[in-house]
Amino acid sequence: MEPQEIREGYLVKKGTVLKSWKAVWVVLSEDGVDFYKKKTDRSPKGMIPLKGATLINPCQDFGKRTLVFKITTQKKQEHFFQASHVEEREFWVKDIKRAITCLQGGRKFARKSTRRSIRLPETVNLTELYTLMKDQDDGVKELKLEQHNKMFNHCFTGATVVEWLISKSKARNGSEALMLATGLLNEGFLQPACDLSKDGVERGEQSTFLDQSDALYYFADSGFFCEEYSSDEDVLLKEEFRGNIIKQGCLLKQGHRRKNWKVRKFILRDDPAYMHYYDPAKDDEPLGSIHLRGSVVTAVEYVPDAKKYDVDGNLFEIITSDETHYFLQAATAEERKEWIKAVQAASKGGK
Repeated sequence: MEPQEIREGYLVKKGTVLKSWKAVWVVLSEDGVDFYKKKTDRSPKGMIPLKGATLINPCQDFGKRTLVFKITTQKKQEHFFQASHVEEREFWVKDIKRAITCLQGGRKFARKSTRRSIRLPETVNLTELYTLMKDQDDGVKELKLEQHNKMFNHCFTGATVVEWLISKSKARNGSEALMLATGLLNEGFLQPACDLSKDGVERGEQSTFLDQSDALYYFADSGFFCEEYSSDEDVLLKEEFRGNIIKQGCLLKQGHRRKNWKVRKFILRDDPAYMHYYDPAKDDEPLGSIHLRGSVVTAVEYVPDAKKYDVDGNLFEIITSDETHYFLQAATAEERKEWIKAVQAASKGGK
């Protein structure tokens, strides 16, 4: 029986021979991690067995290169991967760790069953509860919170979640509220944002939600991001970088001159509405930007010359107000839908 595929997507990987960093397509299965030069390749460029492997996150071996995690195989081979944003890294790390744990115990891969581990009543609908929590008028308010010289955007405290659950009669007391919050955390609806809340997740076999004012969390599909203060307080952000980050991740982009396709990391901001794109292996200065005010974004089924580069499916096009055309490809149909929705919202509301 073929191993179950658990997660797939673009990550940046450090080469084992040339030591350079390059974007690759990564597929996590129950017993290993395969990585491909291109998403359309049939044979992987490399395979990493997870039996007996260990994972270190975050890996801080590379100074300014952030969001890196390291897998060390049973034979002591080291593999370094870099995600495009915090949330993406946490999803990969959580699933890889779970796969390693299941292999060690001789069990089939399964994400933690919250109902079994914390005995949630069958009448509790976590998806419905999560939707209520995200309600802009009556839900948990997303804030910009400062902690240890870092600014956490679009997040909230553990204590706030517990208070909200009790105030909205979703829980009768603190113990019940904590049980529901832990359920939301284990099912991936809530994510840990700071070191304290991450420690609660990693501490034991079962993730622990912390009812504390200094434990920070965020909604899984929010625009959460963390930024460290610059040591040079005189540096001012360009106007186009002042908006809140509402979505980020890797997409394939068609070049304007050569018409070839390359993996680029995109960061979407609102007010002002801009999409900046970067070389995901370098992630320093943007290669370019797309001003979204007044732009049109649509799903497309055909792009000239795309199939010549094995690019097919999940395509979309952004046409700016000055009629510049950008052709992009998402990894999945669902991801394309999410990007189109986010870009449409930003183009209507941003400057």
